[in-house]
Amino acid sequence: MAQPRVEKLITAIDIGSWKVSAMIAGKTDSGELAILGTGQRESRGMRRGYVADMERVEGAVRETIEQAERVAGTSIEDVWVGFSGGGLISDIAQVEVELGGQRIEQADIDDLLEAGRDSIDPDGRVVLHAQPALFTLDGLTGVKKVPIGMHANRLAMDVHVLLADGAPLNNLEAAVRNAYLNVNGIVASPIACGLACLTEEERDLGVAVVEMGAGVTNISLHAGGMLVGLASFGEGAADITDDIASAFGIRRSQAERIKCFYGSAMQARRDYREMIEIAPISSDGESAGAGRITRAELNAVICARLARQMAAITKALSGLGFGLSASVGTGREPQVILTGGGAEMKGIAEYAHTALGRAVRIGRPRGLSALPEAHSGPAFAALAGLALYGASNPIDLRSMVPAGQVQYRPRSSMMFQRLMSAFRSNY
Repeated sequence: MAQPRVEKLITAIDIGSWKVSAMIAGKTDSGELAILGTGQRESRGMRRGYVADMERVEGAVRETIEQAERVAGTSIEDVWVGFSGGGLISDIAQVEVELGGQRIEQADIDDLLEAGRDSIDPDGRVVLHAQPALFTLDGLTGVKKVPIGMHANRLAMDVHVLLADGAPLNNLEAAVRNAYLNVNGIVASPIACGLACLTEEERDLGVAVVEMGAGVTNISLHAGGMLVGLASFGEGAADITDDIASAFGIRRSQAERIKCFYGSAMQARRDYREMIEIAPISSDGESAGAGRITRAELNAVICARLARQMAAITKALSGLGFGLSASVGTGREPQVILTGGGAEMKGIAEYAHTALGRAVRIGRPRGLSALPEAHSGPAFAALAGLALYGASNPIDLRSMVPAGQVQYRPRSSMMFQRLMSAFRSNY
């Protein structure tokens, strides 16, 4: 059987606080996205999702891309870059045009898209994403497909806008360009994770995606097929590693190793009998000989930090209104999807289920063929989502020309509840 022909190359690079990973994918003539090569290096020069040392970030990016190129057997020039730093703001605006019952033509859709562009008010920030999401016809909400050929008195469109501070984005783009790469676009990590981990039904019914990165935890709400709320705090899996290193006086590298091999979010009686060898650091900075701790001691440190992080996640979810109406008419609590490197920890789903009081599952990349097993875990969800985003040819309203005057309705504080109620009534 003949191999599918690759029509387009898509390269994604995720520059996190702990690792830099790259993926070269080929979009085949059958529409499938196949992985051709991957690369990974330890992150250098990043802190809490922001560039702290331009030169070191540039070097890590170059090494990672070169590794992916060797595996794929090709050279690339253009990349999609992920941004996982905090400070992101998600907003939804609605634009509307009067049609007087006429048949909807492509020109009407174009006018609406241009009107959506004019409605964007960045308020001193950079528009990272500005994408059309849902249409409304005479009050009928939740229309996904472009309604060309239908009749309406009023046609409205929800526009998803994601804003970010300009300086961190400029630093990230400069670091990638200094590695002799063209930047197709910078994609917010919550959008990429949603693309990689969520089913279409989950995006419709309403879920929360918690991306537990090394230095930043992002919480995003998805409903009605789009991202409708976003929060973040500057804490992540690397803080657990630091707590372990501090508690037992060992190096970070060893703390990370024992966290990955022995650590768990769930505690058991047998943990008091299982011993772990460690090498504490002496006062002169050298190893002070072998030492031992129980697995129970290790897991106690892990759970102490996780308790604080889950409390922050609960507070963020409550502030975003998650759960207030997402379960209306369903008799169930809305689900939480855990992804990111922190979601690799043993027992984290069970721990989060108890701490958050709702159903929890681990979000892994989906929708890609030939994905290496080493890159199939939640730590690589954002990377896979970047490739899927690049292959989807997303519409960006910022590239459209200005239009005439239209009515602009600012986002209501109950937008999330409005979307959920509309989709409950449609099911």
